[in-house]
This record gives sequence, C-alpha cells and structure tokens, in this order.
Amino acid sequence: MARVRTPDLTIMEAGAEVDAVVIVLHGGKARSREPVLRRTLSYLRMVPIARALRRPGTAVWLLRFRVRGWNEPELPSVADARWAIAEARRRHPGKPIVLVGHSMGARTALRVADEDWVRAVCALAPWIEPGEPMGVFAGRDVLIVHGTADRWTSPEQSLRYAERLRARSVRVEHVELPGAGHFMLRRVADWTGITRKFVMRITEEWRDA
Repeated sequence: MARVRTPDLTIMEAGAEVDAVVIVLHGGKARSREPVLRRTLSYLRMVPIARALRRPGTAVWLLRFRVRGWNEPELPSVADARWAIAEARRRHPGKPIVLVGHSMGARTALRVADEDWVRAVCALAPWIEPGEPMGVFAGRDVLIVHGTADRWTSPEQSLRYAERLRARSVRVEHVELPGAGHFMLRRVADWTGITRKFVMRITEEWRDA
C-alpha cells in the first residue's frame, strides 16, 4: 500500500503570546506528483521571507505541500492550505491569519482566502490564469506584487485580477517591481520589505482594534 503523504509545517515561534499567524506558501508546477522536499528550490525560496516576517506575537508557519503540482482538478495545494488554516484556528482560536504565497502558492492563497479568520493575502508573482475564479474577499486585504520582467507568470493577469477585486470594493494594493523576474532573485530587499511591511500593518491594525 502506498504511503499517504501529509503536508509539513515548520513553525517559527512568536516568542510571546501569539496574536496572529502568518502562513507562508511556496510555488510549484502545473502538474507533478513529485513530493516537495526540504531542498526543493520553490520551498527554499520562501524560507528567508518567512524568517523576515518573524516578530514578537506573530507566529510564522512555513507550509511544505505534499506534492509539487497544482494538478487540476484535485488541487492538492488548496487542500493542504485549508488543512494548515484549520490547524491555525485550532491552535490559536480567534487569532487573525495572514497568507503569504509565491507563484502557485499565491494562487493557492487567493483560492483559500474565504476561510474563516483569514484577514489578508499577500500574493507574490501569482500564477493567475484568465478567468481565474474569485472567491469571498469581503473584509480581507489583498496585496499583489509582480515583477515586470516575469516570463513564468503574467504581470498583466495580476493587474487584471487586482482590478476585478477593486470592482468588488475589496481593499487591494497592486505593486509592480520594474525589472524583477519571477524567482525574486533581483530586488530581493524590495520583495521582502514590501511583504514584511504589509504583514506588519495588518497585524498591528488587528492589535489596535
């Protein structure tokens, strides 16, 4: 009997009483049944961003998907993300959840933004297809960041998605990074700094409410 893979969480402790959880989601491929290993580049790419988001009171969870593929119609990354959100609600009931995803992870984050206690989504170089379904974003903040030199996912589709969100009166920010490509190797400080500033704003707004 084949062993059933389970998603894996690396939890970076808040260092204080937890008042917010950030779940970080890595990228992948359109189709693949290969397992995600700790040395998989798409996973490793999000490790420094996850570390940069650590601060007192904010727990950062880096999720490692079971397999590398989006694999429509099964969408295993969506199932894994919903599992992680449920775990965050179970361990830290009533605390806000922020999703930070890159590429396929960003697409996943946008798909699961309808989950209870998700308060914001940061989508980095999101993989968005034409006609991408749009779920429930009421009361959520969304940040979309895309490099203009991205040749793997579409900056134009990101902009159109942001415009669709605005048409629904969602509080959304769209940021273009001139000259930056898909893998966030150029302008690393900008990718990290913009993400960190967004997450800090959301969590501080919650603390001050």
